[in-house]
Amino acid sequence: MSRRRTTAPFPALLWDLLAPRGGPAKPAREKKQSRPRTNTRPARKAGAMQQKYETVTREMLARYGVRVRKWRTSMSGVAWQVTYRDGTTARLIEAPKPKGPMSAAIFLHEIGHHAIGFGTYRPRCLEEYHAWKFSIETMEAEGLNVTDRVRARMRDSLRYAVAKARRRGLKRVPEELVPFL
Repeated sequence: MSRRRTTAPFPALLWDLLAPRGGPAKPAREKKQSRPRTNTRPARKAGAMQQKYETVTREMLARYGVRVRKWRTSMSGVAWQVTYRDGTTARLIEAPKPKGPMSAAIFLHEIGHHAIGFGTYRPRCLEEYHAWKFSIETMEAEGLNVTDRVRARMRDSLRYAVAKARRRGLKRVPEELVPFL
């Protein structure tokens, strides 16, 4: 015994199934033609300052042999080095990509840790001071804008570093850091 199929067409839309019996089905809507949406901004031509930031970034990474492990989206950074058994050293940072005064200052601060050398200055808060000093001096030498916000960030960072060192038992604050008490 074979089953016979009907030749009635299947409904084109779900709404056709829900239409009341005997009543006319709703006509299908036509979609408006719209341009495709993208989440990317239109490409802008890099300005003179942006080119200067990119040049300084490349030069500093090459000069101090530093590799960027990750470009951070936040305005924070970290610098460290790894010494391998064969004696080679990898110099690494995570920092924001320099696109403005603040991100450039933080990037150069992290480069500064490698430029001055880890452990060169004791206590650690004095190393932070010299890394910030390197950052500000490099920005000025390269013609990058050192804003009041950058100077405030440096001041707040050093106040935090000195307070942390004192909490951990630092008895004598180095002379350079007295203004940040």
